[in-house]
Amino acid sequence: MTDQAPIRVLIVDDHPIVRDGLRNMLLAFDDLVLVGEADDGRAALTFCEQNTPDVILMDIIMPGMDGILATRLIRKGYPQVKIIILSSYPEDVYVREALEVGVTGYLLKNTPIDALANAIRSACSGHLTLAPEIAQALIRTERTPQKPGSDLTEREREVLALIVQGLSNDEIAQRLVISPGTVGHHVSACISKLRASNRTHAAALAVEHGLTG
Repeated sequence: MTDQAPIRVLIVDDHPIVRDGLRNMLLAFDDLVLVGEADDGRAALTFCEQNTPDVILMDIIMPGMDGILATRLIRKGYPQVKIIILSSYPEDVYVREALEVGVTGYLLKNTPIDALANAIRSACSGHLTLAPEIAQALIRTERTPQKPGSDLTEREREVLALIVQGLSNDEIAQRLVISPGTVGHHVSACISKLRASNRTHAAALAVEHGLTG
């Protein structure tokens, strides 16, 4: 054991049994310490505002704010925080989105505890760690040309469809029962992923490529 301060870890997952397993895993390592738990991305962002961790183990699919949006907001507000996606989903679209928002690792939930601990240490040093399945997904995304809009999430497609209908951000927020701020982030993501110049252009591309249903 060294004299360095332990790495402070936040666990973000909506399943209590997963959080319990990760909590017990961290107890096995003297240089890793659990500083908090959150059950969705919004709670993780709130935690960072009060007690910034060194590394976050972040799930992707969660109710409320998902892991991709949470990662984007946390990386923007707290760039020193390293985020490792820990998910059951190795699908290409999730890998691409995670890397685009600046994760420092992407592992699957069946990763052995020693490998996960090493990934946390590597992330704290700024080194990227990918599970073999994730590396393969990344290779596929590089080799396969993307159809416009293929990387939109289900929520982003919902928002895009309402943009096409001419709804404002406030109206979209009311329709989807989410905050206007969250809508704004989804709108920005749609514009960015479609490489559009503005929301009107994004709507036109959505119609052109049949992205709204």
